[in-house]
Amino acid sequence: MKIESKPTTGIIPCPVILLSVEGSPQPNIITLSWVANVCSDPPSVAVGIRSQRHSHALVKEAGNFVLNVPSSEHLEAAKTCGTKSGRDIDKFAECGFHAVASSRISSPMIAECPINLECEVREIVSPGVHDLFIAEVVAFHMDEDVTENGQFDPQKMQAFTYLPLSGQYWSLGKRM
Repeated sequence: MKIESKPTTGIIPCPVILLSVEGSPQPNIITLSWVANVCSDPPSVAVGIRSQRHSHALVKEAGNFVLNVPSSEHLEAAKTCGTKSGRDIDKFAECGFHAVASSRISSPMIAECPINLECEVREIVSPGVHDLFIAEVVAFHMDEDVTENGQFDPQKMQAFTYLPLSGQYWSLGKRM
């Protein structure tokens, strides 16, 4: 028997992404879980950011951002970047991250994250409390440490996911 509950998307496992964006006086990082692939050609993503967030204005102004995919060793940093505001602290310094220049856009990558996707904003849609930044992926970077014979190896990545309804993080399991 099924139990009907209040409508939510919070039960769906979400990625944990560290979005970095240029800013003044320093670049900023925000942890996001409302991130999705939306098109393969051109490769495009959508990220949801509330308009009150510091990063919202920075992304809107810059017109670009980097999606940095952390490994499980970055869990505490991901929590920090998701609960503290870049208006108050330098999140790169606070988390021990290093900003490195991207190859195609002005926003920096996070050196310590094994995967980085440089993105240019193409459209902003406002479906509700979050604005969706639809962006084209214009460059992709991957650490050799997460590859096997030149191909991505998910086991070496040690990725993790977030369950919004319970507020819990889970490591990704084995291949099925």
